Amino acid sequence: MTSEFEPLPSNLAAAHALILAERNARVMAEANAAVAKAEAANAQADLSSSEALIAHLKLEIEKLQREIYGTRSERKARLLEQMELQLEDLEAAATEDELAAENAAARTQTVQSFQRKRPSRKPFPDHLPRERVVIAAPDSCPCCGSAKLSKLGEDITETLEVIPRQWKVIQTVREKFSCRECEKITQPPAPFHVTPRGFAGPNLLAMILFEKFGQHQPLNRQSERYRREGIDLSVSTLADQVGACTTALRPLHALIERHVLAAERLHGDDTTVPILAKGKTVTGRIWTYVRDDRPFGGHAPPAALYYASRDRKHEHPVQHLQAFTGILQADAYDGYNQLYDPSRSQGTITAALCWAHARRQFFELADIAANARRGKNAAAISPVALAAVKRIDALFDIERDINGLSAEERLRVRQEQSAPLLAALEAWLREEHSRLSRSASVAQPIDYMLKRWDRFARFIEDGRVCLTNNAAERALRGFALGRKSWLFAGSERGADRAAAMTTLIMTAKLNDVDPQAWLADVLGQIADIPQGRLAELLPWNWKQPNLRAAA
Repeated sequence: MTSEFEPLPSNLAAAHALILAERNARVMAEANAAVAKAEAANAQADLSSSEALIAHLKLEIEKLQREIYGTRSERKARLLEQMELQLEDLEAAATEDELAAENAAARTQTVQSFQRKRPSRKPFPDHLPRERVVIAAPDSCPCCGSAKLSKLGEDITETLEVIPRQWKVIQTVREKFSCRECEKITQPPAPFHVTPRGFAGPNLLAMILFEKFGQHQPLNRQSERYRREGIDLSVSTLADQVGACTTALRPLHALIERHVLAAERLHGDDTTVPILAKGKTVTGRIWTYVRDDRPFGGHAPPAALYYASRDRKHEHPVQHLQAFTGILQADAYDGYNQLYDPSRSQGTITAALCWAHARRQFFELADIAANARRGKNAAAISPVALAAVKRIDALFDIERDINGLSAEERLRVRQEQSAPLLAALEAWLREEHSRLSRSASVAQPIDYMLKRWDRFARFIEDGRVCLTNNAAERALRGFALGRKSWLFAGSERGADRAAAMTTLIMTAKLNDVDPQAWLADVLGQIADIPQGRLAELLPWNWKQPNLRAAA
């Protein structure tokens, strides 16, 4: 039998040479891997840049054809708007890939980072006021320590900034000095910009982000509004800033994601969002998971987490909540069932259903006001549905009184007051169900509750469970309203970007923080703050700049 290994050297010098050779081989392998990653990142950045350029040229062609042939149809106008939204997402994606290529190339010594070709930026309009910020000059030469400094000139870096209802350009002056002793030239460093080669200040960037993701104003409409105010910021320029800000804010999104998934109880829900794919839209989904411990007296800050997907398959919530174990309050969507499996390796998730959703089905059959508006075409009010609404409302009355109390106190009150009402409701529903025909309209909501009664009755067993899932429904209201404004997401990456930015904005709102002011302050600090102190920038730890200065 022969050995699979080469014989080891017999003397110390040969062993030392063998170790050096192995170490050099490992270093070369790591260097080659870094080069391969950098080249792949450059190729992806080149591809994204080409796609953005093609989309930009197609949009220009359509605009020229519209001007030449005079077509003013609504269909053509909607086509141009769709192309502008698609270009917006491609530009932002190209910027993200360019930054990834720069980071990958920085780890090598041979690969040059990919650089996008951008049109030359126009100078800022002369009518904008200039505010000079002069960086204090050094007292002595940093090279030799001599105090004999003479001014050679100055460099001015212009940053476009916005004050509500007022635009201005901040001129940051960096004076140059030469040392009379050693003739070395010294100058303060250039001011920090959130985006590489950027020119926009943090307040302007925060306004762009909040308008797009918080107020549902697409970049093309923002660009038109800025142009009316005398500022020429193209959609491509704005999308470039959005992509760079998304990359800069990603560490904060990761901290919020970790905080949400560490909760004892989550509210979960989803809503539709059209996503553009191959010239048509597909019905994608926005998923939300809300942590809000305030109803049961919890001290953890509230937060909302969003994800986007192309469809509503069950693997999406399974992937989103793979690290979560606790209580999930959601609707009766079958896609959650795998999470409730007792044999789940990560630990089972306890299901709790929404009483507001169940009540809504009865209320639609017992809505007296709606029936009055329908007139002669109105269906008869269901007495069973009306009685069910009154019985469920009695449970809600108890919940209003105990909202905000500790979980133990809530459970005690529920056991004393809600449990008898719940038992009576179940017995009454089963009795009424046995009398109804299968075709009765009220039979369907009764079936919905009785088949899942253990999940509806979960609030009697745990004081942390809420009676409704309204927290998640409120978190999705922005997307439901925004669909009428932005029509669709320009791509799957665009939907992911919207989910990430909405996570930041909605979390700020839940903590009673102005999202735009918070984003502006965070974008101005995030480059200088150490990685271990990023949690200080989270909305629940954040203080407004004027309060922080006073402290």
